[in-house]
Amino acid sequence: MFSSSHHALARSWLGAQSTHGRTIPSHFVAPLFCRCVHSSFESGLPAPRLNIRSVTANIEAHIRNAELRKASISAATIRSIPKLYDTLKEAHSNLNDKRHLRTLAGDTIRDAAKASDIIAKEKAMAEAHSLKVEIQALEDLVRRVKLDLDKAALALPNDTHPSSPIGPEENSIHMFQRGPQPVDATPSRDHVSIAQAFDLLDLDSAAVVTGTSWYYLRNEAALLEVALMNYALSIAVKHGYTPVTTPDVVRYDIAPRCGFQPREGPDSPMSQIYYVHSHLGAEEYVKPGLVLAATSEIPIAGMFANRVIEPESLPHKIVGTGHAFRSEAGARGADTRGLYRVHQFTKVELFVVSASEESETRMSEMLAIQQEILDGLDIPYRVLDMPTEELGASAYRKIDIEAWMPGRGSWGEVSSLSNCTDYQSRRMHIRVNERIAKGDAQHPGTTNLAFAHTLNGTAAAIPRLIVTLLENGVAFDEQGKPTHINLPSALQRFWIGESKERSIVKWK
Repeated sequence: MFSSSHHALARSWLGAQSTHGRTIPSHFVAPLFCRCVHSSFESGLPAPRLNIRSVTANIEAHIRNAELRKASISAATIRSIPKLYDTLKEAHSNLNDKRHLRTLAGDTIRDAAKASDIIAKEKAMAEAHSLKVEIQALEDLVRRVKLDLDKAALALPNDTHPSSPIGPEENSIHMFQRGPQPVDATPSRDHVSIAQAFDLLDLDSAAVVTGTSWYYLRNEAALLEVALMNYALSIAVKHGYTPVTTPDVVRYDIAPRCGFQPREGPDSPMSQIYYVHSHLGAEEYVKPGLVLAATSEIPIAGMFANRVIEPESLPHKIVGTGHAFRSEAGARGADTRGLYRVHQFTKVELFVVSASEESETRMSEMLAIQQEILDGLDIPYRVLDMPTEELGASAYRKIDIEAWMPGRGSWGEVSSLSNCTDYQSRRMHIRVNERIAKGDAQHPGTTNLAFAHTLNGTAAAIPRLIVTLLENGVAFDEQGKPTHINLPSALQRFWIGESKERSIVKWK
């Protein structure tokens, strides 16, 4: 039956799961992906290919990296990874040995049957039965240990660029500032007040129909959204990006493969993601199989999932338009006023699949496109190299762009740019067919499947840009009443019609 060494192996693994009869510690709870591995709604993609061997060889570095990034995974969980990995390797070895013995027992049964040796046949059949029980137990052990190993490893954040500043948001490095001189901060430039004066925004109806932090854009504000979207698209397409419209809904496990995980859990008010629940009947409930995309980066990354890309075709450059859904919009007090932090917004996203050695160059190119978009809007903005606690799970390096919003009296993020290196590609199986040895027509040489690098950046987060343009572009009469809005001429060719009854837009 199950040998003493196998019992010890099982006890070793079980010892990691409880302490004095207590259940598994909270720091070992699965990320979103791991909770849905066996769901009938999963994407069908292969399991993530994480470099566990590298992790086990650099445990202290990974612990330090997770601490600097304020990742949710604990040092104890990270230290459990080598033990789980060793347990898994030993269990696999034992399983292979038992399977080999089962094959031999099968051969013995067939030989004994041919020789009419009943005693030898019965002995071999008893051994085969015993091996079957042991194999089933080892297969179950392998499955459970692998699941726990994946839970721990998938919670690890990406590595961090050596030049990224350390610490919280206030430690970000100011890289440079561009645009016109910022106007003085004043409550009279508040975008909600301006929008109400010109009938551009209906928050009251949205509160009745959907709830707080939802909105209707009206009149010129609705036209401004369309103009901004087409303006950003035009610049990206000029630089060789392929335009794509994306689904707003993705399968349950696609979002965490991209690094989007709930901060607490699916029932927490601080969760980032909206879950689409399914019901089979009045009482019968099914786990959520779909989620609303938090950014079009997620469905765009999914376009390349489980694909092998020829190196000559790189980089792949996509500009996607879609809606972003963020369920945490109401969590930050003053930031929830008006359009600054909302549950749904239109977003134009840049996404690049790159060879690993070129991703930093691609990041610089994407930043130049973002600058070109904002330069054309004639707004004051600054570029920040973000510190470790602002990198999230997937970013190796992250750059934010903040615009001056005088009505809010502060700088506000309008764009972001991240190099995710191979974090997403390992989880989404985005690979490059690299040639590591040259050949000829008859012998093409040796190839190697390497993981691509992925990058994403905001081309236009529409509500934030509307806030910026309203607060910087509003003009007042001598009594302090808003008279019109000065908009950049770069948007004029994307404007749909002019109203004779309303002349609140002036082009500069």
